[in-house]
Amino acid sequence: MTIRTATAEDLEAIAALEAAGFPPAEAATHDQIADRLTQYADHFWLLWEGDRLISLVDGMVTDEPHLTDDMYADATMHRENGAWQMIFGVVTAPDARRTGCAGTLLRHVIEQARRQGRQGIVLTCKEALIPFYETFGFREEGVSESVHGGVKWYEMRLTF
Repeated sequence: MTIRTATAEDLEAIAALEAAGFPPAEAATHDQIADRLTQYADHFWLLWEGDRLISLVDGMVTDEPHLTDDMYADATMHRENGAWQMIFGVVTAPDARRTGCAGTLLRHVIEQARRQGRQGIVLTCKEALIPFYETFGFREEGVSESVHGGVKWYEMRLTF
């Protein structure tokens, strides 16, 4: 398996994995992914097995301390030298779930954010995933203000 950041040529593979991994109301659209790749392709971490995209983690960097819904829609809010790495999505191909792929990728992203001098990482997740993220050192901070996809989200933070 290989981990690397995205290029514009990865758009179709990313869009397909996003659609397979999230309900339609939560998944980024093809156009949103294209905009994000234009603004911050280096903040899409991809786990490949041969020529197949197995898992990905993506999100922008900002000085804002909380993940807000407008960040999903406006890729121009990315600030490369920002304090916080936001994570919008952690997704693994359905047939590769529970095999350690997401964990491998998350550990890589955490190390990259540390090397880049970030204050930490912020993400939102559904209640059932809180224990998963806690195993990586994230701390639950309560219900998020996000209503992305009409879902109740919990904000999680890993401070370095």
